[in-house]
Amino acid sequence: MGDNVLHVADEAAMVRLGEQLGKASEGEGTLYLGGDLGMGKTTLCRGVLRAFGHQGAVKSPTYTLVEPYELAAASVYHFDLYRLADPEELEYVGIRDYFSERSLRLVEWSERGAGVLPEPDLRLEIDRFNSGRSVSLYPITVLGHRIVQRLEAGLQQSTV
Repeated sequence: MGDNVLHVADEAAMVRLGEQLGKASEGEGTLYLGGDLGMGKTTLCRGVLRAFGHQGAVKSPTYTLVEPYELAAASVYHFDLYRLADPEELEYVGIRDYFSERSLRLVEWSERGAGVLPEPDLRLEIDRFNSGRSVSLYPITVLGHRIVQRLEAGLQQSTV
């Protein structure tokens, strides 16, 4: 995987990467997904949710801030803070409750919650790379490092 950067060819590959990431997380952790509009953050989330059996549509919760997915294998909370005007608004949606239980939290536009959100276990940055995307992985906690190690092992067994 070299320097924790993955190259993703297209949308289908981003979904597959998300599935591998979901498996590697084992349904636990806080992942911050960074990148400009249209880079594939929500597509990656769709793959993560598929890893836990979700088959329906996945839309970015831009207006509701959080979309909970209570799945048999895991509780996954998908946050999109793009429209957040003030990080203090997170207190009104009960943000602390989402971070106090064993679950997987996917946070888009995390910088808008600065000062209120806890540190992530793993930060991902998605950028353009040729006709596809590059996904840089920045593990922050012990759990984040474990997720990256399991992801690397999973990717060696399959092709993204």
